[in-house]
Amino acid sequence: MVDCIAYKSGYKYQLKRPYVVGIRLRPPAAIVTEYVSLDVQGQLRLREGYAWDGPSGPTIDTATFMRGSLIHDALYQLMRERYLDRVVYRGMADEILRETCREDGMAWVRAWWVYQGVKLFADPSADPASDRPLTFAPTGCRGA
Repeated sequence: MVDCIAYKSGYKYQLKRPYVVGIRLRPPAAIVTEYVSLDVQGQLRLREGYAWDGPSGPTIDTATFMRGSLIHDALYQLMRERYLDRVVYRGMADEILRETCREDGMAWVRAWWVYQGVKLFADPSADPASDRPLTFAPTGCRGA
């Protein structure tokens, strides 16, 4: 009998400490998942072990982009998982990305390009149909 693993691909980074930040996005009811929670006051909490893919697109991963990408990816995950309505909250999530990058020292022109990029091209990442599938290994394993 072979022990099988189940995993999702596409992640580059993993939190090694919990992270809590106040954001201006306020859901109508508290959201609590295994790794992400967001309360009605806008407290976003990410548990140790949360994994995300970092900055996306034709860019480089810099210190001025990491916190913004973390927050943005968590909010998009909540949209993919249908905790947040992407029609209502996606624009604000994109603005929070731009604002966070600016707070962290990103040049305004780069932050503007980042914002334009996600605004124009990132909608599929917030779409519940884009949730990454489980992959099983080794070959021949199936989900239980």
